[in-house]
Amino acid sequence: MGEKMGNMRRTHMCGTLRRQNENQEVTLMGWVQKRRNLGGLVFVDLRDTTGIVQIVFDTDISKEAFDKAETIRSEYVIAVKGTVKIRESINKDMETGDVEVFASELKILDEAQTPPIYIKDNDDVSDAMRLKYRYLDLRKPFMQKNLKIRHKTMKLFRDFLDENNFNEIETPMLTKPTPEGARDYLVPSRVNPGNFYALPQSPQLMKQLLMVSGMDRYYQIVKCFRDEDLRANRQPEFTQVDVEMSFVDVEDVININEKLIQRIFKEIKGIDIKLPLKRMTYKEAMERFGSDKPDLRFGYEIVNLSDILTNSGFKAFSGTIADGGSVRAIKVEDGASAFSKKGISKLEKYVKTYKAKGLAWMKVIEDNIESPIAKFLSEEEIKAVASKMDAKEGDIIFIIADKDDVVFDSLGHLRIEVAKKLDIIQKDVYEMLWITEFPLFEYSEEEDRYVAKHHPFTHPMDEDIHLLETEPQNVRAKAYDIVINGDEIGGGSIRINNSDLQTKMFKALGFTEEEANDKFGFLLEAFKYGVPPHGGIAYGLGRLVMMLTEMDNLRDVIAFPKTQNATCLMTQAPAMVTEKQLEELSIALNMKEDKTEDNE
Repeated sequence: MGEKMGNMRRTHMCGTLRRQNENQEVTLMGWVQKRRNLGGLVFVDLRDTTGIVQIVFDTDISKEAFDKAETIRSEYVIAVKGTVKIRESINKDMETGDVEVFASELKILDEAQTPPIYIKDNDDVSDAMRLKYRYLDLRKPFMQKNLKIRHKTMKLFRDFLDENNFNEIETPMLTKPTPEGARDYLVPSRVNPGNFYALPQSPQLMKQLLMVSGMDRYYQIVKCFRDEDLRANRQPEFTQVDVEMSFVDVEDVININEKLIQRIFKEIKGIDIKLPLKRMTYKEAMERFGSDKPDLRFGYEIVNLSDILTNSGFKAFSGTIADGGSVRAIKVEDGASAFSKKGISKLEKYVKTYKAKGLAWMKVIEDNIESPIAKFLSEEEIKAVASKMDAKEGDIIFIIADKDDVVFDSLGHLRIEVAKKLDIIQKDVYEMLWITEFPLFEYSEEEDRYVAKHHPFTHPMDEDIHLLETEPQNVRAKAYDIVINGDEIGGGSIRINNSDLQTKMFKALGFTEEEANDKFGFLLEAFKYGVPPHGGIAYGLGRLVMMLTEMDNLRDVIAFPKTQNATCLMTQAPAMVTEKQLEELSIALNMKEDKTEDNE
């Protein structure tokens, strides 16, 4: 049973004690990390959120405290009063390793059963167990550190934006379902039977309305919700830092956000980011790296070989080019010996997952080209390829011929896969850049129409507006992403602030006037009354914190995350509700009786 604290009041945190505290009487409280009984002495490692300190129970100092100490176990919650002394044997692995506390008084505040998972960073327990016993998992030092860095990052956002005259304004969680995005989470309305609210996928329309209202600068650290099939590092609810500014164009938004990112990396990582950051157009990023979020920490840039293979006798190449596709390649320096035929076969299977039909290769060995496709190419073509790729002894070239989007997607992923296999990606380097001039539209084969690449309120580049109705595929957007080490950390755009242009945009997207009014009527109504030029950006807070903490999994920077099936193993959410609750909401369930539970 636990004891009352009585007159004991915590004076210090465990991890803060140092040599300068020598001979001070302190009162500490925390969890027992481990206990060692050496006969006349009991040693206890006591842990709180600041760290661990060693407590010594000695029969010569307090027989009562010593006897109690013999009964305590791991994860007991205790209070200890004692005197700080310099340790005879210094422990350089502990921040408090110069000192220990000789206990004169011990109170057991609560006992604990043997925990189902170890409270240590490298416990190797399954993800399912970590999530089921998340409150224990969160006791681990690395998880506590991650959540503190998340807190500090949020505070830096708030401090910087406050200094720059942004107002923090909350927007509603219960809002109207709108199209153009992932599936909404729906909330039934009891007082309006048959009607539903949607949880916001982002506060996009609300922040635009705040600009219409004249707030000038807005931000919010906000929960967003998407009911989509989850992949690794996706959560059904995620946190966005939402920023919007009035009377701005692209340069204004980029300039202030560069300074914000610079501040965060300086304060959290101690890294001086040089401004301005690099910039690259979407077109250049795709052609050089096959991705609109290129990782610049390594090379393996994509090279277009189409011009030298247009008339090749090898129809897999020349036929693809004639059909409007291209032949492109990456070169891996000194990679010839790293990839056997078996290894190359694995890479071929890998690129096929991105719809590539195959993977051709050439190795430069002793000034000769070794390749299964060499017999299909002329000597001049082989030399031209090697020359254009600047291939040297020991290099390997990987070639893909297909439609441009397939070539970019497959080679873009291949360069990352190869870099991982060769372990050349530097973890402690941060390569940041802005990607600009995104396409305004992308074609959806599923819907057989153009859809907005970002959202329907993105402003086209001024010089491309005349192409909206005739060549929508060539219209570029005033949109920009900030990319760090191959991850999109934030993205935004300048918004349309003119009713006529917004109407043209809806028309290009295939919305009738009725559909546009039905879905966005309140915004279009607001747009009749004077709209400032405005734009903004939204950051994925979790992804940024992942980068700052050097974690590989989004779940390691979230206190209570969900599984890939959008379930919570700790609380067992989502759960069934009573018939009475369903009746109050005018909802009837229509479920197959053999539906299996998928909350593993």
